[in-house]
Amino acid sequence: MRSLPTPSPSFTKKKDRILQQLSIPDSEYTDASPKGSIDAGIRHLIDEINRLDGFVTTSSCAGRVSVFVEGKKAMDPEQQAQLDEGYDQEQVALKPAQIAGVGGKGGGGSWLFVSHDPVPLEEGPNRADLDLLLGLRSTQVSGQRQIGEGGSSENPAMRLIHFKFEPMAGFRESGAINLTANAGESVTPIVAIRSMGLTLESLIGMQTQGGPQRTVSAEYLETLLRIANERFVANAERIERFRLGVLEATQPPKKEDGTEWEDAQTRRERKRAEGLRRKAELQKQELDTGQDGAYADSYMTLNADTT
Repeated sequence: MRSLPTPSPSFTKKKDRILQQLSIPDSEYTDASPKGSIDAGIRHLIDEINRLDGFVTTSSCAGRVSVFVEGKKAMDPEQQAQLDEGYDQEQVALKPAQIAGVGGKGGGGSWLFVSHDPVPLEEGPNRADLDLLLGLRSTQVSGQRQIGEGGSSENPAMRLIHFKFEPMAGFRESGAINLTANAGESVTPIVAIRSMGLTLESLIGMQTQGGPQRTVSAEYLETLLRIANERFVANAERIERFRLGVLEATQPPKKEDGTEWEDAQTRRERKRAEGLRRKAELQKQELDTGQDGAYADSYMTLNADTT
């Protein structure tokens, strides 16, 4: 990889501010994630990237398994008008527009369970109560209200419960942004990293008046957790490959003789620095030699006078 340009003052200032925030102890640091702090499983990667000149990152999700209730969207003006005209709220709520998109946790959605580490699954008397662990009720829902094709049900306003495993991820979408800037502004490219192929999601229940209701068997939940645990292992391997790849890509390139490659500007600066250093060393040697000679002359004159 060729040497990066010197970071702009605005980037350096932004990076310093980010590093100050990240230096806060984990017990005091908070962010917008459900965990509220940087995942321990990826802290070393963040620190290594932030030690690289010209790089900075705050992405902190090392991967997680979660159970959540999807949220509702806010009422549109038409629905609000129907309420004002005396329509029953339950009738208005039947509109599909009331439900947030699949996977959406906004609009009143809630987390029932989140873990950034594999979930221990023990057999025998120590076997975990998965309903208690995941925040669910085990009573099966009547067949008249089972989840149907496409995640819908007889009640379009029903809020579904999702089980989801997500691997290491940075931003919501992958890609590169801020590659160009307006006139007079510095460029700070942002690259979003996402690990693909490991995501797992399944509908496992629905929100009822009695609370979060499981609609799948306990064996199915256990199978989902076992798959998620396997993907935690694969995710950790990917994180390590990514870490090594970043470090390798940011090392100075080598020439055939094993020495580091340098562009013309870097070579000129190195030669100039070497020349100034040699000049300073020669001046120091001349000064030291002159002082030694003066001491010798004084010593010889003193001996002559004494005799």
